[in-house]
Amino acid sequence: MSSGTNAFKYSVILPTYNERKNLPIITWLLAKTFRENSLDWEIIIVDDASPDGTQDVAKQLASVYGEDRILLRPRAGKLGLGTAYIHGLQHCTGDFVIIMDADFSHHPKFIPQFIRLQQAYNLDIVTGTRYSNQSRPYLEGTTPGGVHGWDLKRKLVSRGANFLADTVLNPGVTDLTGSFRLYRRPVLQHIIALVQSRGYVFQMEMMVRARAAGYTIGEVPITFVDRIFGESKLDAGEVVGYAKGVWALFTGI
Repeated sequence: MSSGTNAFKYSVILPTYNERKNLPIITWLLAKTFRENSLDWEIIIVDDASPDGTQDVAKQLASVYGEDRILLRPRAGKLGLGTAYIHGLQHCTGDFVIIMDADFSHHPKFIPQFIRLQQAYNLDIVTGTRYSNQSRPYLEGTTPGGVHGWDLKRKLVSRGANFLADTVLNPGVTDLTGSFRLYRRPVLQHIIALVQSRGYVFQMEMMVRARAAGYTIGEVPITFVDRIFGESKLDAGEVVGYAKGVWALFTGI
């Protein structure tokens, strides 16, 4: 994207739990991406009382990049992904909010594509998709989406979850369980106030609520890479909760 043509500010909400090793990498990549594209930015780190020293690393990063760029906003314990976004949103000052994982699964290199698509079509939301080879609406220069580092079981769970929700709810989005998205801040504030889910189903409900509210959504193909350090936080309980969430949305919307 062209330098110096975007006067908007972008806030990134990074929920963390035991991400001490990943946090410096993702922060450096984010800062590099924003600077190279002449964008105003801030990162809101919402840490749920990580015992591995994640908060100490966040404080060190704030001293390096500036406390106006890196904002540590911790919580007392593990309270769920949805509430982490609600908490982080309270501290965002950007015109747009980017939500993504802190474990290096989502590469910041896709953020300029999100912004280009948003600006080209004046969209309310842009979401990354692992399962579409072309952005919708179309954006020149995008590469095929995909997943790297997952075993067959994890791929089947993800595909099955998206297929179930797409069949039952028909939201018009190819990757409902993804967590790499860009929102207009007022839009995110509105939708997140409507969402009832707080677990794995949270991301899906966000898209379903957004469609129901009439917001415009675009997709950009992304490459998802399984976490480098640490363990996945998805368990069987989350999968069951997701299926229940799909049914609740189907009967309630």
